[in-house]
Amino acid sequence: MEGMTSHIAVITIDALDPRRVAGFWAAALGWQIVEEDADIVSIAPAHGAWPTIDVAKVPERKGVKNRLHLDLRADGSTAEEEVERLMALGARPADVGQPADASWTVLADPEGNEFCILARSVQDVTGS
Repeated sequence: MEGMTSHIAVITIDALDPRRVAGFWAAALGWQIVEEDADIVSIAPAHGAWPTIDVAKVPERKGVKNRLHLDLRADGSTAEEEVERLMALGARPADVGQPADASWTVLADPEGNEFCILARSVQDVTGS
């Protein structure tokens, strides 16, 4: 069907402890928990934009490097300050084989899901 496209509605993260992981991502992104039950915690921006993130309970620990990950840019701070803030929230450095001179920093959330902080901030990209 010409003209029809898909849109990302929800990004799902598996976790042993959905509340803990959702709490980390809500704090990291400045989002809020919008729905919660025993097996899934949903977070979203306050203004209701999409996509949202669902953190779903699974019985097993993460075993290998993510096949899909998020790349984040700092907003209102430097990349280095953002890395420090996220580590204070519970992130930790991760090695996925990135080069020593990489222009990004790889971190992992409290259950080991890798994500990157890009060296250029939102302000660098937009010129604000």
